[in-house]
Amino acid sequence: MITDKIEKIGQGTIIHHGDLNKRVYLMKLDKRDIPGIIGEVNRIARNNRYTKIICKVPQSAVPQFIADGFLTEAQIPLFYEGKETAFFMSKFLSSDRLLELETEQLQFFGGMLEKQNGRKNGEADPDNKYNVKRLTPADSEDIVAIYRDVFESYPFPIFDPNYIKETMESHVEYFGVEHKGKLLALASAEMDKKGLNAEMTDFATPRKNRGKKLALLLLDEMEKQMKKQGLKTLYTMARLNSVGMNKTFLRKGYVYSGTALKNTNIAGKIESLNIYYKHI
Repeated sequence: MITDKIEKIGQGTIIHHGDLNKRVYLMKLDKRDIPGIIGEVNRIARNNRYTKIICKVPQSAVPQFIADGFLTEAQIPLFYEGKETAFFMSKFLSSDRLLELETEQLQFFGGMLEKQNGRKNGEADPDNKYNVKRLTPADSEDIVAIYRDVFESYPFPIFDPNYIKETMESHVEYFGVEHKGKLLALASAEMDKKGLNAEMTDFATPRKNRGKKLALLLLDEMEKQMKKQGLKTLYTMARLNSVGMNKTFLRKGYVYSGTALKNTNIAGKIESLNIYYKHI
C-alpha cells in the first residue's frame, strides 16, 4: 500500500509528503530554519507536482508565511509549552484541489456547531463490561487488523506493525477498549512532551462495534493519561465526513478552530479535516 514519508529537513524541521496525499505537511518547525524553510517546502511541492502545502507553525513565524501567499485555515492558542499559538497555514497550488468541496457536509457541520453552543461537556457512560487500557508492542498485530478493517487508506503507515512498534517506542501511546480479551476499538495520543501538547488521533472502531460510545471511553482515558504526564493542550484533526467523531469531540468540550480543506487521503479519497483543541 502506498504511504507518504516522514523526513527531517533543514536544522530539525519535520515534514510528511508524498503522492498519496499530494501535499507537503510541515508537522514540526524548527525556528532555526526560518525563513529558508518556506522556499524549501515550495521547492519540494513544485518538484513533485503536489497540489497543497500545509504548515503547523508558531505565531512568530506566521507573517513570513503570509508574505509567501499562505492563508490561515485554523489556529490553536497556547499550543507551544502552554504559551504560543499554533497556526495551520496552507497554500493551494492547483485550483483542482478546491473543486468538489464537501459543501453539504460543511453546511450540516455548521448546524451541529450551532446546536452544540451552550451545552455542557459530556462524559462517557460508565460500563464495567469494557476495559480501556494502554496497548503494548504485543498488541501491534491486533492494532493493524482493526486499522485495515476500518480504513481503505490512511496518511501514515498504520497498516505496518513495525511502524506501530516504532512509534510506541518514541512518542505515541496507543489505547484500546477490550471486552473478554478482544480488542473492540482503539486510538492513539501522539505526544510532543517538549511542547506540552498531544494529538488525539487514529480513532478506529469496526462497524460491528459502533453505537457503544467506545470513542468516548477512549478519549476519557487518554485525557486522564495526558494530564498525568503534564501536557497542557490536546488537539485533533477529525474527518469532516465522520459525524460521529465530530460529535465525540464536541461532546467532550473541544473547541472547533477551523477546517483544513481537501487535506488528507483517508478512507480512499482526499477529505477535509476539522481541527479542534482543548486545554487540560
